[in-house]
Amino acid sequence: MGLLKGKNALIVGVANERSIAWSIAQELHKAGCTVGFTYIGDAIEKRVRPLAESVGSTFIEEMDVNNDSQIESVFNLWKERFGYLDILIHAVAFADKNDLKGYFYNTSRKGFQMAMETSVFSLVTLTKYAVPLMEGRKGANILTLTYYGAEKVVKGYNVMGVAKAGLECAVRYLASDLGESGVRVNAISAGPIKTLASSGIGYMRAMLKHHAELSPLNRNVSQEEVAQTALYLCSDHASGVTGEVLHVDSGYHIVGTPAPPE
Repeated sequence: MGLLKGKNALIVGVANERSIAWSIAQELHKAGCTVGFTYIGDAIEKRVRPLAESVGSTFIEEMDVNNDSQIESVFNLWKERFGYLDILIHAVAFADKNDLKGYFYNTSRKGFQMAMETSVFSLVTLTKYAVPLMEGRKGANILTLTYYGAEKVVKGYNVMGVAKAGLECAVRYLASDLGESGVRVNAISAGPIKTLASSGIGYMRAMLKHHAELSPLNRNVSQEEVAQTALYLCSDHASGVTGEVLHVDSGYHIVGTPAPPE
């Protein structure tokens, strides 16, 4: 399949082979897209580099999304290497584990700032550097990942829910800003999936069980299902879609209350 033949994509946020971002990278690669990767720190590099090389990637660079000089350096290097950018995948989020326990009002000031900066502002600043490389590219787009905890209270999600709400709002503002240039900005709200990032949520096992029992499809979703939706949003099949938060959660978000016992 060549939906993305001749396109290239920078993937920010792969942590290991169970990352949603890695599944997206694989799906884009299968569709003919050239993919590049960033990582943060030596430990993550050891996991990301073999994955990137397995899909023929020659762009594997260190970048801390909270470090402006590293961001600028990576995008300058991308420009030198490729000249343009078609797709930016933003799959970055962080919150201190201590701020995912207990009451939300006990969130520390430092923890709140870190969650917002890493999970929300990173999309804004990466977009700033990506857009000049997207000028004139038909179908250029930016995609990020969110979760239902941005819309409703999810026990144990705490400050990350607030950050994801900010992220979804940022998607709408960025989509409005970039619409006239033809660059689309969207988000996928994925159901709970076991990843390195989700391991910090204290009720993850119970959350997975609850979603599987309550969702209309009576199951959880897979990384592959999220990745296939990402392929759609990154392709010309979604040419009229921007500013959207598309749920891939087996329909969980449409359910109000569980069915009464028979």
